[in-house]
Amino acid sequence: MLVDSHCHLDKLDYEQLHTGIDDVLAKAKARGVEYFLSVGVTLRSFPEMMAMIEPHDNVFASCGVHPLDIESGFDYEQLKEYAQHERVVAIGETGLDYHYQPELAQAQQDVFRQQVRLAVELNKPLIIHTRMAREDTMRILREEGAEKCGGVLHCFTESLEMALEAIELGFYISISGIVTFNKAADLKNVVSQLPLERLLVETDSPYLAPMPYRGKQNQPAYVKEVADYIGLLKGVSGEEVAKVTTENFFKLFSRAKNK
Repeated sequence: MLVDSHCHLDKLDYEQLHTGIDDVLAKAKARGVEYFLSVGVTLRSFPEMMAMIEPHDNVFASCGVHPLDIESGFDYEQLKEYAQHERVVAIGETGLDYHYQPELAQAQQDVFRQQVRLAVELNKPLIIHTRMAREDTMRILREEGAEKCGGVLHCFTESLEMALEAIELGFYISISGIVTFNKAADLKNVVSQLPLERLLVETDSPYLAPMPYRGKQNQPAYVKEVADYIGLLKGVSGEEVAKVTTENFFKLFSRAKNK
C-alpha cells in the first residue's frame, strides 16, 4: 500500500486526462495507492478543494498559503477557521521561496511565522516548501517551536545537512519524482544516506512527473515510481519503501485515519 503524501487534486486536468476525481483515485488504486493528502496553497481555493474531496474518506487535506501565493491574500482568522475542519490533518503548504520572489522575503517570513504558530497551537504538523532559503526556513522553525507539532519538508531538493537538521527537529523528508531525473545526482546521494524511517513519498501532482513520464502531467498513480526508485537507491524493495513510508505518513499525520 502506498500513500501520496502531497498532491494538488484540485489542479489536475479534468478536461482531457481525467473524467473526475473518481477517475484519478481509481487509476492510483490500481497501482496500490490507497491514501492521498490534497494540499491547499491559497485560502481562496480551499473551499472548492474540500468540496471535491469530501465524498472520499481516503483523501485528507491540508490548509495553508504557499509562499508564492501570499499576494492572493492571507487572513489569519480565516486560515484558523479552515484549519480546524476535521479532514484537515496539516497546516501548509507554507514556507519560503527566494528563487522566484526574493523581493518578498520579509512578507513571506511574516506569513510563514503565523502559519507555524497556528500549527503549534492546533498541534497539526506543517508542510514546508523551501527553496533557496535554507537558513531562514530552519531558523524560523526553531524560533517558533515547530518541534512541538512536527512536519515535513516536502519535495526535498536541499542538502543532507538541512535534511538532518530537520530530522533532529522531529520532521520528515518527502521525496518527489525529481529523484528519478537524470540530473538529480545530488538528491540521489542525499536520499541514499537518509533513514527510510524518516522519509515520505509524494507526487506533487500535477507537477514534476517522474521518469518515465517526465514531460507529462503528473498524477497520484505515479508515486509508485518514486517509491520504487528510492528502493533502488537504498537497496531495498519498492514494497518495503511503500510499507515504511505509509507507516511514517500515519505517524506524522496522526489525525489521518488508516482504515
